[in-house]
Amino acid sequence: MAAPRRVVIMGAAGRDFHNFNCRYRNNNAFEVVAFTATQIPDIDGRSYPAELAGELYPDGIPIVGEEDLSTLITEREVDEVVFSYSDVDYTHVGNCSSIVNAAGADFVLMSAASTMLESTVPVVAICAVRTGCGKSQTTRAVAKVLKEAGKRVVAIRHPMPYGDLVKQAVQRFETIEDLAKHDCTIEEMEEYEPHIVSGVIVYAGVDYHAILKAAEQEADVILWDGGNNDTPFYKPDVFITVADPHRPGHSSLYYPGETNIRMSDVVLINKEDTAKVEDIEAVRDAITALNPDAVIMDANSPVTVEDPSVIEGKRVLVVEDGPTLTHGGMKYGAGVVAARQHGAADMIDPRPFAVGSIAETFEKYPGIGVLLPAMGYGAEQVKDLEETIAASDAEGVVIGTPIDLRRIITINQPSTRVRYDLEVIGTPDLAEILKPVL
Repeated sequence: MAAPRRVVIMGAAGRDFHNFNCRYRNNNAFEVVAFTATQIPDIDGRSYPAELAGELYPDGIPIVGEEDLSTLITEREVDEVVFSYSDVDYTHVGNCSSIVNAAGADFVLMSAASTMLESTVPVVAICAVRTGCGKSQTTRAVAKVLKEAGKRVVAIRHPMPYGDLVKQAVQRFETIEDLAKHDCTIEEMEEYEPHIVSGVIVYAGVDYHAILKAAEQEADVILWDGGNNDTPFYKPDVFITVADPHRPGHSSLYYPGETNIRMSDVVLINKEDTAKVEDIEAVRDAITALNPDAVIMDANSPVTVEDPSVIEGKRVLVVEDGPTLTHGGMKYGAGVVAARQHGAADMIDPRPFAVGSIAETFEKYPGIGVLLPAMGYGAEQVKDLEETIAASDAEGVVIGTPIDLRRIITINQPSTRVRYDLEVIGTPDLAEILKPVL
């Protein structure tokens, strides 16, 4: 027998584990010597545990920093490196390929088809061109239509397993208390809590084969709630991709967002109420060029403010969704839109007040500017976020995150929450495009 091919999987604690589970677990033709980690703090130095890795890996699989990739390939005589994370530009993908090839290994991109599991119940997938396009409000709107049609809807969320991977193999969220039970980070709560509040059960975790089996037992329709601009883990009956006219040139510049457009049944152009007409049309033209068979939908994401008096005429600190500002590259979100609409005197710069890991985030992502990303991957970072807000001289705090941060941290200044929902324009509407599962 030929010796197994030696493999490294590049990732960020999500897609990388799924790719392993789909192709490499219990496969004698390969030996996965390591995962590499990036983007997410404090995930390198751990291991993918034996309980999840299978009988071929009784000691688990180490997770090392991506900066050690070249050395790892050389020292471990690696044959192939599998690129397994999302929302990066093509230059970054090409640079990674060059590093891998120069070190002597093959560079592999696994197809969506080879990693999408088939379900026994219908699946609707919500994906995006980039992080921060508006998947969350689109997913909530789709869930509402399905529930009103009498369907039992279960959302399965793209993985964010930043804690104990064995404990997080299969997670089920039905109540707000379940968020604390599973030691959720702010990023996780931002994705799970809106579903829970609207009465939709959420599954997430590490082993998406086991998650699917569990979810199928209580669902008429499974709603794949994608992360970043990753492709679905499950084969969809209806595939919706969300595009953002605030980033009109990005449809064919980021991996694997372009793949989503090319595969989709429907591409929804979101946030049209706050975008330029020429940018909306540029996105429409790009969709038609990449996937002429796709149905194109138009939608707004209007914002509502809990207490506008916190903003009007005040110097405010705007807190936005973290990943949207960091690897999503957005310069503003719903909080900024609200601040402008309600006449804020100024949006203050949080950088002079940033402490600990929040200061490090600004150093790593200098393009964020005068917004505060709601980073909270662990208890220490949540504490740093609280201290940064407390140290600021803001007269008011605008919370533009999907959850109410005041439930997680103490905010001493007057504060107000911004909400946003999907508003479909014209035809087709969501009920029409969901007919295959209704």
